[in-house]
Amino acid sequence: MGKQARERVLADTEAKAVLRNLRVSPQKLNIVAGMIRGMDCAKALNALTFSNRRISNDVRKVLQSAIANAENNHQLDVDRLYVKEATVGRGLVMKRFHARARGRASRIEKPFSHVTIVVGEREELA
Repeated sequence: MGKQARERVLADTEAKAVLRNLRVSPQKLNIVAGMIRGMDCAKALNALTFSNRRISNDVRKVLQSAIANAENNHQLDVDRLYVKEATVGRGLVMKRFHARARGRASRIEKPFSHVTIVVGEREELA
């Protein structure tokens, strides 16, 4: 039984990796994702390695996973890969409260995010 196999959404020269439920706000994650959009993969890995942002290490792992998917699953050339897309989505939001003065409470929101990285292979320059 089971489900029917879906058609491949990406092109033959693309591979992707997804990280879900990352404990950071989408705004902060989008800054790091915007930093690597359109870069060559080697330069993007360097930029993420030496970034001061806390979340850049997790984004680097997703990028490495996308590169490994391209190499192992789709037989793409690693030297010609670049970050084609880096999208950030909003996940769930945990709601907590913080006790305040005079019996009041204020709300604390702890957001989660999703990040999707698509790497593509550049065409040969003639």
